[in-house]
Amino acid sequence: QVQLVESGGGLVQTGGSLRLSCAASTRTFSIYGMGWFRQAPGKEREFVAAISQSGRTINYSDSVKGRFTISRDNAKTTAYLQMNSLKPEDTAVYSCAADKYGLGSEKQEVYDYWGQGTQVTVAS
Repeated sequence: QVQLVESGGGLVQTGGSLRLSCAASTRTFSIYGMGWFRQAPGKEREFVAAISQSGRTINYSDSVKGRFTISRDNAKTTAYLQMNSLKPEDTAVYSCAADKYGLGSEKQEVYDYWGQGTQVTVAS
């Protein structure tokens, strides 16, 4: 069982930045693909970004491409999501997820473990 704990959410003004962290409770973190997803009130959860186990494959949703950056530090068993140029429409609960096949996919059904999420609110 892998536990994922997100942190770094909060309230920020339009155009501001936040960095989310996802700490994983496993020494085998390096085998997992990692993804970030978000869910806004009244909406379905949607894909944001994903990174493969090696870090060589990275995908972003079109809505965040060029503004968000996903990364990972296998030594710290942590994944990150740097969010710049934030917009009110980025307001959501952001959750990280781990995929034991290391793919780093945009498909939610691929992921085996999920964190509880952290709230990001962007004020206009």
